[in-house]
Amino acid sequence: MSRRVLVAGIGNIFLADDGFGSEVARALARQPLPQGTRVVDYGIRGMHLAYDLLEGYDALVIIDTVPGRGTPGELLVLEVGAQDLGAQDLGAGELDPHGMAPAAVLASLSTLGGALPRTFVVGCAPQSTDESMGLSPAVQAAVGPACVAVQELLERELASCGVAPGSPLAAGKEN
Repeated sequence: MSRRVLVAGIGNIFLADDGFGSEVARALARQPLPQGTRVVDYGIRGMHLAYDLLEGYDALVIIDTVPGRGTPGELLVLEVGAQDLGAQDLGAGELDPHGMAPAAVLASLSTLGGALPRTFVVGCAPQSTDESMGLSPAVQAAVGPACVAVQELLERELASCGVAPGSPLAAGKEN
């Protein structure tokens, strides 16, 4: 049985570095990914992410900015669980059908009849989240390394279930 992993790019492209998750998701969608991987640029569509998670994924990789966690462009990779859903850097708050607070989205899963899969965050410290389009140079430079970090997570997670790392995905990528 193959393992299903959802890679979710999160962020608002109109708020400078907050668009990091979306940029990484778009870059990953152009790369060969292991079978069973689905990459989606959710932007700020939190409800869409919540409903997609109801399809039953074995793991979730969230790509987002993590304000206050290092110097601009610095990457952070961590595993989070239900106990972390109140963490400030995960965007705790009430579920907004027109916005994206990752912790609120993930916490809503049980209400919707789902369960939180094994969840990882590949985050980047932003330089600015002011109203502006485009990533700062430091955060733009982190896009490639973030793709590598996601690929390594995918290979490790999928290899634990006997799926060969690097198996190309013929379909299932979304932009």
